[in-house]
Amino acid sequence: MKRVLIALNKPYDVLTKFTDDQGRATLKDFVPVPDVYPAGRLDRNSEGLLLLTNDGGLQARIAEPRYRMPKTYWAQVEGTPSPEQLQRLRDGVMLKDGMTQPADVRQMAEPAIWDRHPPIRYRASIPAAWLSITIIEGRNRQVRRMTAAVGLPTLRLVRVRIGPWELGDLQPGQWRELRSVR
Repeated sequence: MKRVLIALNKPYDVLTKFTDDQGRATLKDFVPVPDVYPAGRLDRNSEGLLLLTNDGGLQARIAEPRYRMPKTYWAQVEGTPSPEQLQRLRDGVMLKDGMTQPADVRQMAEPAIWDRHPPIRYRASIPAAWLSITIIEGRNRQVRRMTAAVGLPTLRLVRVRIGPWELGDLQPGQWRELRSVR
């Protein structure tokens, strides 16, 4: 069997699975390659890099928290981050399911990326900022919960890197086959 590794730019409002009994958009609407499965998850409201493979060992190394595969997200947050809020994210945040591992966090300029459909809600009276956040865990909705815990609700979340693999210039719904790294 030929090992396959695919990078997909998962659009907003797409489920990270191939079937849905409610008729919502799924991976089958974008990736016509048989017998590949997502290596990890990306929630329906998030966008960006999703890796799919037919290699169970590689899938485990990407998705399982014990392998500590770094994942980088660009988060558009509501508000202007203070140095204290950024430091709390870097140090780890207490969530309902325990303390998060320290994260690499920095404020960044607004990235030159595609428009989201539908667009995020804008409020003229409340500023927004972009953060680059790299985590090594993979808890359910972790980045969103971390930013909310420090008072910076996430408006938009785009994953741009998983380990050595980057989203690059893929547009929403586009995919390409990658060379696997062993």
